[in-house]
Amino acid sequence: MALAGHAQDRYLSEVFTANQVTLTSDVVFGTNIDFLTSQFSNPALYGPEVVQLQTLVSTGQPIPAPFFDPLDASTVVKVANLKMDVYQPEQDLDSETARPVFIFVHTGNALPPPLNGSPTGLKTDSSAVEICKQMARRGYVAVSMDYRLGWNPLGSTVEIRRGTLLNAIYRAIHDVKQCIRNLKADADGANTYAIDPSKIIVYGEGTGGYIALAAATLDHPQELYIDKFRPDPFDPNTSYVDTTVVGNIEGFGGQLALYRPNGFDSHFNFCVNAGGALADTSWLAPGDMPMVALQTIFDPFAPYGNGTVIVPTTGEQVVDVQGSNVFMELVNDFGNNSSFATLVGNDPFTTRARSLYNTDQVHGSNTVHINTNLEGTFPLVTPNWPAQIPGTFEEAGPWQWWDPAGALAQTVVSPGPPPITAGQASQASNPNFSGTKGRAYIDTIMGYMNPRIVCALGLGPCGLMGLADHDPIAVGVAMAPNPAHDVVRITSAKETIRMVEVYDVNGRRVRAENVENTNYLLHRNGLKPGAYFVTLTFDQGTVTRKLMLD
Repeated sequence: MALAGHAQDRYLSEVFTANQVTLTSDVVFGTNIDFLTSQFSNPALYGPEVVQLQTLVSTGQPIPAPFFDPLDASTVVKVANLKMDVYQPEQDLDSETARPVFIFVHTGNALPPPLNGSPTGLKTDSSAVEICKQMARRGYVAVSMDYRLGWNPLGSTVEIRRGTLLNAIYRAIHDVKQCIRNLKADADGANTYAIDPSKIIVYGEGTGGYIALAAATLDHPQELYIDKFRPDPFDPNTSYVDTTVVGNIEGFGGQLALYRPNGFDSHFNFCVNAGGALADTSWLAPGDMPMVALQTIFDPFAPYGNGTVIVPTTGEQVVDVQGSNVFMELVNDFGNNSSFATLVGNDPFTTRARSLYNTDQVHGSNTVHINTNLEGTFPLVTPNWPAQIPGTFEEAGPWQWWDPAGALAQTVVSPGPPPITAGQASQASNPNFSGTKGRAYIDTIMGYMNPRIVCALGLGPCGLMGLADHDPIAVGVAMAPNPAHDVVRITSAKETIRMVEVYDVNGRRVRAENVENTNYLLHRNGLKPGAYFVTLTFDQGTVTRKLMLD
């Protein structure tokens, strides 16, 4: 039987059931100063405590309990354990011992719910849980992680809002890097989660999208000193982010930074943003990792093109950034998405995305032109809600949902009159939210994102899409004997075979050879008994056959 691509047996489709996925909750991956609950108004009080904490961490001593308790008035500096939830296929059932890692970075405006005016903003958000479970059922190890929160969205000036938010995102970058270093250190030892540390994807939703994109592109100290990051535009040596205080790009060395090198780097291999935007296109460079972007084109908070970050709770402006309609063109100009640019696109997700490139989309009185060179971008055109429901915005995160009767959703975040709850506030930019709606958008995310991850990370066949069973080329392919013991003859009656690739059942390529012929002898050469998938590449597409070796 011809298949659309054997990788559909792993990474593209769900190959494990819900009952075959395990969850390990609240695994600590780092400890650092918590800016949300610490008090830094009096240097005479916090200075000695910071020195004490730095000494304890440097000498490997435990941090006393009062530093972890926000209600304990005996300390003004507070620290937090950063935690992750790990979703994975049961290792007793999964023969793969080097599995790619998918890290989910949640939304939330860098504040906890409902302080952020929303019932979402946790590693246990409905969308986080659903996406991580789906990725685990596809064979990935999925991690939903905490990061430190805290900034001043109510600052009286744009400078206050900008400075505190930039520092909050900067600290969150450090937390992502610490999570990656922790996973790599574990992989080098016990490898608790059976991961491949060379195949790590970071996925950010909303605020997490800003964090993921920044972590992927901020790699030079001078990038912190671009014009919009300088409180004094005439002083090129100052930045809102003071690395002597909060640490260097890796999160090391600052007065208020407790992370320490563990011998492993924080590099990852693929970036996905669902919402959010890039801090600045000057951070992009040729050779950066591949990127996928999914964003509603009329996102009211994060610009789809060039624009300004808006505080959801107040509507105040913060800092100018670039959305996916801008930065993804540069990603493609640099060739950073070339690993999946050859996808023919006869799948419905690629077809839909590409059909929107170079088009004008209208919502009410607003028009957005979707640019042309956007491979890797799925522009989400959502219903024109303002024309239907007065008082609502264009949609920001249609993949999100929450329990409307839950405590977070029912918390009043604006006294009114009339009083407005966190759930009502979020519904303004996500009308008719529901689990059914959210999962439908997540299905699109999965269908568009995963083939590109497979291509970029070498998790299975990539390039031309699979030919249907009834295609004349597929009908003309023969492979015998099957089952086989030693040598298998592969013939094509219609077209020249350009390449033969052999994959095991876990998606690993175990053999690849250019052919340029209509015949090929596949020699066993040490392959173990079991099932394999043989992918033949033709000019018109690919054909995959299942092969049994006895």
